[in-house]
Amino acid sequence: MIDQIHKEINNFLSEIENINSDTLNLINQKYSISICDDLQKGHLTSNVCMIAASICKTSPDELANKLEKRLKNLKVFKDVHKAGPGFINITLKRIDFISIIKKISTEKEKFGHSNLGKDKKIQIEFVSANPTGPLHVGHGRGAAYGDAIARVLRATGHIVEKEYYVNDAGRQIDILTASIILKKIAKHINNFFPKNGYQGEYISEISNKFNDVQDIDPANYQNIAKDISSDPEQEIDEIIIKLKNINIDYWNAIKEFSLQEIINSISNDLNDFNVSFDNWFYESSLGRIDNKSSEIGLSINKLVKNGAYEKDGAIWLNTESSGDDKHRVLVREDGRATYFASDVAYHKNKIDRGFNTLINIWGADHHGYIKRIEASIDALGSDSKKLIVKLVQFANLYKEGEKVKMSTRSGDFFTLKKLIDDIGPDAARFYYLSKQADQHLDFDIDLAKSDSKENIFYYIQYAHARIYSLQEKFNQAHFEDINNHTDNVENGSYIKCDKLIHEISKYPNIVKKAALTLQPHIIIFYLKDLSQLLHSFYNDNHVLSETPENMLSIIKCLSAVKQVISNGLGILGISALKKM
Repeated sequence: MIDQIHKEINNFLSEIENINSDTLNLINQKYSISICDDLQKGHLTSNVCMIAASICKTSPDELANKLEKRLKNLKVFKDVHKAGPGFINITLKRIDFISIIKKISTEKEKFGHSNLGKDKKIQIEFVSANPTGPLHVGHGRGAAYGDAIARVLRATGHIVEKEYYVNDAGRQIDILTASIILKKIAKHINNFFPKNGYQGEYISEISNKFNDVQDIDPANYQNIAKDISSDPEQEIDEIIIKLKNINIDYWNAIKEFSLQEIINSISNDLNDFNVSFDNWFYESSLGRIDNKSSEIGLSINKLVKNGAYEKDGAIWLNTESSGDDKHRVLVREDGRATYFASDVAYHKNKIDRGFNTLINIWGADHHGYIKRIEASIDALGSDSKKLIVKLVQFANLYKEGEKVKMSTRSGDFFTLKKLIDDIGPDAARFYYLSKQADQHLDFDIDLAKSDSKENIFYYIQYAHARIYSLQEKFNQAHFEDINNHTDNVENGSYIKCDKLIHEISKYPNIVKKAALTLQPHIIIFYLKDLSQLLHSFYNDNHVLSETPENMLSIIKCLSAVKQVISNGLGILGISALKKM
């Protein structure tokens, strides 16, 4: 029906004197046909006359009058009327209005999917926590958000690749390695441990798991704590140098083992969270800066050709012209690459892989980093408009009224695994996604576990389970499968279901909006509203006491509602429960 309306609108616009083919294409890109927010206004509404009038510098009211008359003359709608300046509201004939029930019954879990993206290739990089310890609950929000975006985009016809960027070549990995070695040889050095080393039980666990490949001479390590700086940052750096100099082979063995242990731990926790990645990209694969043929070497060389400059022995990039607060160092005066240089090479690698759009999901503390990455993409000869950065605010976790700690370095933090074990992956994902990602989130564990109306997750799941229970009771009483009665839902369909029918018809547009705005939380808002309607309907109507004709119509409608709830949760990576 919507396709027919689009066709008639297109024919109408084509006949207007001052609208040429270019103008028509522009109008078609901008106007919309959507579900009316209020059933009293009709079923469908379009802003086409307002859009066309603004482009063609004509009267929206005049256009709306003409379009209203044209659509009424088709006699395929129950009613067509102008609504305000430039809006057209359409009321469908009942058979067309309730056809959504049959559509949902036919398409099932595919209902709401579309070809909006037209196979556009998108890469999403998210989580990418340093592999220096287990994921904590702060990482969970970015994981849920990135995965939900990927699912929504795939459901709307995009080709999506999910990627985890493994920072395996930086200073933090050196600190991790040093921390584990010191735990390994603790008895030989009087349990000395630097202030800025990584703490926590997991450090001792990894240390204990490592099987020595060679004998360690305790005498080589006994003086490791002598003659070192009292400054915590200098202290850990000096310890790292000493440990490497004592036995570089042992250092490398510990480093490789520890890194893999933590990456495996991260991967397992994410799998338990229903999050997987298509690719794990290792920073070390970019190569070394002193290798001119490596990816990082080639990137720096290209930037130098395109305007990067040398000053005080270092190589700089002018990012200030792109909105950054100052120029940034790519290569230090001692020849070492900065983190920025690695990120530049990584983004060049992404672009070279042929993605139409790059989506980076970062913590809110990375806000200042956006402009310098955009500047580097432009300097590489590409288009920074390919890059979309979505910032995720920190999630504050509360348990028994107390805010939990999240410090990885100190080892005092609430892990994502612990959260999943406590409330389950579905509830955790739901609450991470229940609010716009760039807004602060207070996550109450006790509320997420409660069987109360205030627990939105429970409220929505209960709506799904209620319908499932009704279906079972109906089938037991009538010994028939409601899926065999799709064609029986005709003009006499139970009129009290109309609000529910109207609401489920909004779902495909909700998914499209979530994809276009990269805001999966609007699906949760929608499911909350739909569930509220369902609970109100259930409380006001004794379904199994109705006449057989009404009962069948109601059950069929409620089955469609259940399918939409299941689809909405499923597209967010959340399972719908049959029983509570």
